Amino acid sequence: MAENATPTVSITPAALDRLMREGRGPRLLDVRTPGEFRTAHIPGSSNVPLDMLREHRAELLSHLDQEVVLVCRSGARAGQAGKALAEAGLPNLRVLEGGVNAWETAGAPVDRGAGRWDMERQVRLVAGSAVLVTGLVGVLVPGAHLIGTAIGAGLTYAALSNTCAMGVLLSKLPYNRGPRTDLRTVVAELRGDQPDKP
Repeated sequence: MAENATPTVSITPAALDRLMREGRGPRLLDVRTPGEFRTAHIPGSSNVPLDMLREHRAELLSHLDQEVVLVCRSGARAGQAGKALAEAGLPNLRVLEGGVNAWETAGAPVDRGAGRWDMERQVRLVAGSAVLVTGLVGVLVPGAHLIGTAIGAGLTYAALSNTCAMGVLLSKLPYNRGPRTDLRTVVAELRGDQPDKP
């Protein structure tokens, strides 16, 4: 690990779009789940889910020899990915400011697939439903409301630490996985060739 990791800086959607239109676009790594990536992504981006990036950053580093822009839904996961890659010694890292949400709002091009809920919306649904149900059940069952309190504490911690355990758990569901993303396929895409057939 690099002792003096360079802090990750951001790039605006307008600046990135301009670079791409001029043919000087950096490598784009989208760190969302495969399911989220398939729903909507920036043309030319490669899907390297955050968990895979963290686990295999050393292997990925040798295939990232140019400027890299990290992308997620709003910028939070991309910031975590940037920290992991900077600590591993990768220079020339930037995070897309505001993520795919800001990119779409700016009117920049997006490749779309089948629609599905993004991770943040899923977390809100599960957390809100759990708090609502335990609050109602708590009227009849003493102590049931404490489950909602625990969820509230978890969400508070998630906001303060910029992590989300519920999001990590939900990302494991088949709905969010989409097609399997493996290291060999990602590396082949980063090199610009096709993975070897087994």
